[in-house]
Amino acid sequence: MQTQEQVVPIRTPESSFDDEVVTVIAKDGSTGPADPKLPVEQVVDFYEAMVRTRTIDVQLERLQRQGRIGFHIGSLGEEACILGSAAAMRPQDWIFPCYREFGALLYRGMPLQTYVDNMYGNADDPVKGRQMPDHYTGRAFRFGSVSSPIGTQMTQAVGFAWAAQKKGTDEVTSVYFGEGATSSAEFHTGMNFAGVMKAPVVFLCRNNRWAISVPSEKQTASKTFADKGVAYGVPAVRVDGNDVLATYKVVRECVERAARGEGPALVEMLTYRVGGHSTSDDPRAYRVQDEVEQWRRTDPVVRLRRHLETLGAWDDAREEELTKGTEAELKACIAAAEAKPKPALGTIFDGVFAERPWHLEEQAAELLNGPRAKDHH
Repeated sequence: MQTQEQVVPIRTPESSFDDEVVTVIAKDGSTGPADPKLPVEQVVDFYEAMVRTRTIDVQLERLQRQGRIGFHIGSLGEEACILGSAAAMRPQDWIFPCYREFGALLYRGMPLQTYVDNMYGNADDPVKGRQMPDHYTGRAFRFGSVSSPIGTQMTQAVGFAWAAQKKGTDEVTSVYFGEGATSSAEFHTGMNFAGVMKAPVVFLCRNNRWAISVPSEKQTASKTFADKGVAYGVPAVRVDGNDVLATYKVVRECVERAARGEGPALVEMLTYRVGGHSTSDDPRAYRVQDEVEQWRRTDPVVRLRRHLETLGAWDDAREEELTKGTEAELKACIAAAEAKPKPALGTIFDGVFAERPWHLEEQAAELLNGPRAKDHH
């Protein structure tokens, strides 16, 4: 029988970085020459978004454990690469998510109440309860839909970017995916098409070391995931994904490059999935806790706070106010979501076609006017 220690070797943060990885914030909170020199107010905004995301994350996992929502897939430990890259996109640009990017959607302006309604699948859920929790979307926020199949968002993002290019509109798309998705056919199709057509798309690979239970070492024989861009003629860069300033800087440069018509880019964001793959996963079955603890020391939230403290821009009082405010807002949203009814039965036919065809009209009438089961189905 295989013991826990024999599952995989411990991968430390030190063993994962080299001189080619772009980084800005040092361990002591100081910044290096790659510092994008953002206004301190913007850096504070990044920090508040990261803390808010983590606070919501923790509470949603508790809700799932209490049986009040069915599922949650979080971003614990990955907040910097998600928020930094999302912030680097311009207002007119589009984001195609994987499934850990709820923080990016909230950062783009979706009200927390709307997101919580999606978690409950109630009548105010934008997708009317048709998707499982954490499968959100927001057209008003230029944010595509989460879909469960691995990698499908990549070809969608490339097609969208190509269409924008053909129309001559100034729009760049970004697409998130885990390193495991680079083993999917959609990754190869999307990268090849984007490279050939010079589509304005930025591929954002969250290398969090685990594709559910499969370690990154078993995903590829390439030295890095950034190397995979070479075969498709797509420039690639590696960035410290636990450094929000470095992530912002690198992704923003890729966005500006794409907007100039110079084609796609691949960004490998080095981070770590501190929690499980989802609330349905127990990572203790396949990885050792020593590895997790070593990565906890690179916590992106702690790292950015340390930087803000060196600037005199943050303190314990502001931290407490932010945390308590987010918890109170979330509590109110949960109470409101739990009081709302389920989506009306007839909404199952909405949004399928721009104009509902006759056969769906007939099916809707039969469903709504036919006999109903006495008990919950």
